[in-house]
Amino acid sequence: MPSVDVAGEFETIRRLFAPLAHPEWGRGLQDDVAVVPSRPGHDLVLTKDAIVEGVHFLPTDPLDMVARKLMRVNLSDLAAKGAEPFGYLLACHWSERCGWPERMMFCDGLRVDQKTFGVALLGGDTVATPGPASFSMTLLGWIPKGLTVARAGARAGDLVFVTGAIGDGWLGLEAVQGRLSLDAERVAALADHYRLPLPRTEFAIPIRDMASAAIDVSDGLIADLAHIAEAGRVALEIDLESVPRSAAGQAWLDGRVDEQAALEKLVTGGDDYEIAFTAAPRDEATLRREAERRHLRLTKIGRVTAGQGVVARFAGQTVSFDRTGFTHG
Repeated sequence: MPSVDVAGEFETIRRLFAPLAHPEWGRGLQDDVAVVPSRPGHDLVLTKDAIVEGVHFLPTDPLDMVARKLMRVNLSDLAAKGAEPFGYLLACHWSERCGWPERMMFCDGLRVDQKTFGVALLGGDTVATPGPASFSMTLLGWIPKGLTVARAGARAGDLVFVTGAIGDGWLGLEAVQGRLSLDAERVAALADHYRLPLPRTEFAIPIRDMASAAIDVSDGLIADLAHIAEAGRVALEIDLESVPRSAAGQAWLDGRVDEQAALEKLVTGGDDYEIAFTAAPRDEATLRREAERRHLRLTKIGRVTAGQGVVARFAGQTVSFDRTGFTHG
């Protein structure tokens, strides 16, 4: 993991990152490259996400949780493509608050999720910065050749599904910033969801086998569905009342006077890391069986029609949004 010469860099690599390296392909992190052999009959799928202190995580967040969130948001992208992850490249931009204990904590978080999700470090870079801390990961995965699920591919007549619950990411941010008035247990659950999302890696194979188009819900359900609509040159008709909510999300919604406005916040907030996808009606029963077998909530929220964009309805009336989700600078 070569980089600009900064104090502690090589010790950080040798003592903290080398034990996380892939035993063969990472080359002990003693080279300028990783060497990954090809896998016959498979395509190599890559994704990359970055998180920045003060934007994607709070300055007070413990770095083990930051590391795990970084890995999980990347895993979510691969799951939505139907791919199996195996390794990653990592770039760490340590701020002045990131001393040796904080770096150890960061690597402890990586170690936990490497074991959970079956991935290993291949290489990367580590530098110091006077600005806020930031971290970037490139995650690599395999998928049988030609089967990567694209954003494009939705067809008129397909159904629209989403895993899990929508809105807990945005509510979790509200929770960690002290802006929710729910009971303490629900506030804690929402904060945990924001800091440590759960990628739907267990549903990658059904997505690969049956989804006509898919995307992970990171920027907001409406914004991400709009990507599917644009890529496929179709319209997605969504019933806002059918969008799934957690118990905490429902409790928050029950306390709102304007249900429609509240629902709009849940479907545009982002950071949910669920999978939104389209599939043929003939596959609905199989998809539900596969979800049930994995103890995963699966909800049909709409359908694909001829046209363009996302058409959201509440109480039978079309809804217009001031913003559809988070936009990156």
